[in-house]
Amino acid sequence: MPKSPNQKLKLLYIMKLLLERSDERHPVTMNEIIANLESNSISAERKSIYDDLESLRLFGLDVNQQRGANGGYYIANRDFELPELKLLVDSVQSSKFITEKKTLALIKKIESLASVYEAQLLHRQVYVKNRIKNMNESIYYNVDEIHNGIATDCKISFKYFEYSVSKERICRRGGANYSVSPFGLSWDDENYYMIGFDSDAGIIKHYRVDKMMDIAVCAEKRDGREQYERLDLAAYSRTHFGMFTGRQERVTLEFKNSLAGAVIDRFGKELALIPQDEEHFRVNTEVAVSTQFFGWLCGFGDGVRIIAPESVKSQMSEHISAIRRLY
Repeated sequence: MPKSPNQKLKLLYIMKLLLERSDERHPVTMNEIIANLESNSISAERKSIYDDLESLRLFGLDVNQQRGANGGYYIANRDFELPELKLLVDSVQSSKFITEKKTLALIKKIESLASVYEAQLLHRQVYVKNRIKNMNESIYYNVDEIHNGIATDCKISFKYFEYSVSKERICRRGGANYSVSPFGLSWDDENYYMIGFDSDAGIIKHYRVDKMMDIAVCAEKRDGREQYERLDLAAYSRTHFGMFTGRQERVTLEFKNSLAGAVIDRFGKELALIPQDEEHFRVNTEVAVSTQFFGWLCGFGDGVRIIAPESVKSQMSEHISAIRRLY
């Protein structure tokens, strides 16, 4: 049989067909392989296709054969199993910091890692429309630019903004650029934060990535490495409620025993839960004292109280009084 002009592509077309159109429940028959090749102007005999399938196995593709009346060939094991792809889809669609447009684009790419049949199962999980998603479409590229600064050991410059009541962006510092040494990224309370060293202030700060714009990598090398190396990022995230800044304090809190799970979720299993009586336990931990911290405590009602220090107890009392005055 004479070779067709696309003959050198035969193996690639067979691999593409198997990856896209086959799984354990949907094997591809020999006739379907031949028909697919013919649609791409490639003629092939069964024997040569058997050889190609064996070559794909030697290459590392897990090509299995299902025998019987409805048998055929399929990819048994892929780089990602279906439950793993579902987990990725769930993570992307539930991430508030990824816009709706970028969410749909990413999910489409994730679906391409499965067969078209399994992709339909993934697609049924997608509920993105009308969900609260970030308004900053450039966040995806902001993260990439921040990583470039970290990889090249350079500072980055950017503008930092807030939204007004009219939903307009209002840049802080009158629109002047921030210059910060980036060291890491943290995902907290559905938002992405950049952790960096502010040379002017001489301290580690964090910035919401979706509120950064016009990011550029500078020629100036990063500083603040010593301060960052002393920083425990996990502990930093735990102590900053909603990543709101505040004075760092060591506090003693007393909780009802029923709230042990909530405390472990917030501070981790390493934190000591010290029994006080049959109904309560105490913890000693570092927190950034802020209105977000007080709000977290208020969410537990009478299930928690601040034991020490007195200054934080007073701030909590004032926080509650300020709210009471509104009503």
